[in-house]
Amino acid sequence: MATRRKVIQRMMEGAVFMGTGGLIWGKAIQTTTKADYVLRPPGALKEKNFLKACIKCGQCVEACPYDTLKLAEPGDGIANGTPYFEPRSIPCYLCTDMPCTDSCPSGALDLKLLTKEEKPADINNAKMGLAVIHKESCLAYWGIRCEACYRACPLIDKAITLDYEVNKRTGMHAKLLPIVHSDVCTGCGVCEQSCIAEKAAIFVLPLDKSTGEVGDHYIKGWEKKDENRINDDVKKVDDEKDVESAIDYLNDNDLIDD
Repeated sequence: MATRRKVIQRMMEGAVFMGTGGLIWGKAIQTTTKADYVLRPPGALKEKNFLKACIKCGQCVEACPYDTLKLAEPGDGIANGTPYFEPRSIPCYLCTDMPCTDSCPSGALDLKLLTKEEKPADINNAKMGLAVIHKESCLAYWGIRCEACYRACPLIDKAITLDYEVNKRTGMHAKLLPIVHSDVCTGCGVCEQSCIAEKAAIFVLPLDKSTGEVGDHYIKGWEKKDENRINDDVKKVDDEKDVESAIDYLNDNDLIDD
């Protein structure tokens, strides 16, 4: 028969086991969640390919002059030894010589991803993420003048512009509303760091978390380039049609009269 001491001991052991299991499970959930929102250095391959290519050497971290980049450690919730940054703490300052990307020996960070139209690599072509504005907590959208993110943006009047709107509450003032342009935003996070709100009202998310996808079957009829895309797709399908095989099929099945 179990003594009182044994019963208490087993209860304590069970509590410790449950607590430990909860911590492990909680950590696993935290790891998955944080990894989904990690921001990589400029020129990083898509996450799945990046994780395969990164050799965790830390050379990009050493090359960064602003201490922006960090190597993930156990408990960070990110693949151990891989580089990442948290813009609210230290954003990417868009070095024109791109030392982090240039120093990567494995191709996990690729200068080719920073090039457009066969021109030399340009840090302004980086797509580390996209800045998103939470309007409900943005002072500018309240009607209180704040241009912190707009003024801090390295690509001012390009990545972030100000939209003027009548303040309907006062009827006599204008709201200066920050607008992020996804085709220009590099995801550097300087705006996020500069936000004066206690918890940033503008923040950078990975592209797959911050953008939608309409589908290729929709076109912008008012844009010649998009119309040409559809025409090219139709032509490609027509070119791929095997007319000979179709005629042979019809002949073999006696569907065409002699």
